[in-house]
Amino acid sequence: MRIWAVANQKGGVGKTTSVVTLGGLLAESGKRVLVVDLDPHGSLTSWFGYDPDRLAHSAFDLFQHQGKVPEGLPAQLLQPTSCERLSILPASAALATLERKMAGVEGMGLIISRSLAQLWDDFDYVLLDNTPSLGVLMVNALAASQRLIVPVQTEFLAMKGLERMINTLQMIMRSRNNPLPYTIVPTLFDRRTQASMHSLNALRKAYPDELWRFAVPVDTKFRDASEQGQVPSALYADTHGVRAYRRLLDDLLSQEKERA
Repeated sequence: MRIWAVANQKGGVGKTTSVVTLGGLLAESGKRVLVVDLDPHGSLTSWFGYDPDRLAHSAFDLFQHQGKVPEGLPAQLLQPTSCERLSILPASAALATLERKMAGVEGMGLIISRSLAQLWDDFDYVLLDNTPSLGVLMVNALAASQRLIVPVQTEFLAMKGLERMINTLQMIMRSRNNPLPYTIVPTLFDRRTQASMHSLNALRKAYPDELWRFAVPVDTKFRDASEQGQVPSALYADTHGVRAYRRLLDDLLSQEKERA
């Protein structure tokens, strides 16, 4: 099992779109894929037609056992999606209460790691969608993951959020036994605007080694796919955005082979 977290300490940069599109492409290539929604807003959950405000069971259940994960519980929480070989562990709005309810409970930063350990033989890839705020949920994701993908919108304010994310990553890495490789992915890129061009050039100067060499363009087909509850590649295999994510996936998989 390979575990990738998709995170940035700013909303609206394309985290959920990245998880759904990369997950769909992996599933279409024959991989068994799990996407995990760790955002109380539940955008990933809503994408596949589940209501985070009405779910009786969700990722929140994993955090209700004093830092332990009962055997079999993670598998019970999984739900199917419209994409074959792609399952989801959904979120509920109750995740927003974790910081208040679980303060001081030991082992809360390793709940997702322990949960995925029970599913190790069931999936080839796991993609974790994250809340934009630093807290127990993001700490869980970064502790569990083997690679971090950081989408960043090509605009000034998103770059400030990226700085916070990199600072958080450096803090987390000091507590890990092994390094966490990360790739910064420019998103919502519009080459027709000076703002996008300036931001992309600034990213290239600030993060020459970590920045993906291409960018994901603005593409309204992502919104259309979410409205239909489908992974984008199932409906729009040749759209500009899907082609960009396919190229990104190829590069990520090549990097995985090199590291192996």
